[in-house]
Amino acid sequence: MKLIQILKVAVIPVLTVLSLLSASNKVLADYLTSQGGGGNYRYELWSSDDNNHYYLKIWSSEASPNSDAYSTTRTFTSSREALIDFDCNYAKRNLPECPR
Repeated sequence: MKLIQILKVAVIPVLTVLSLLSASNKVLADYLTSQGGGGNYRYELWSSDDNNHYYLKIWSSEASPNSDAYSTTRTFTSSREALIDFDCNYAKRNLPECPR
């Protein structure tokens, strides 16, 4: 009888801690923030759950909505940086932020 009580006292807390640790490692998922276009391209702006990383999926404006992205950009630290990159490199807008 004492062995069962010892196992309950030892095993239950260990299992509880392990389950809490595994639950705290939640999976982060990306989500669609906005869509737009310019020039010959359209984009989707995606963000991580914690809003620390942004990236663009870019298609030709003539591409089917179901087609794979023409390009996926590197990650940016803000949505503003990502959209400036699109405006400068794909939409070919002449903005003060664009490198010359």
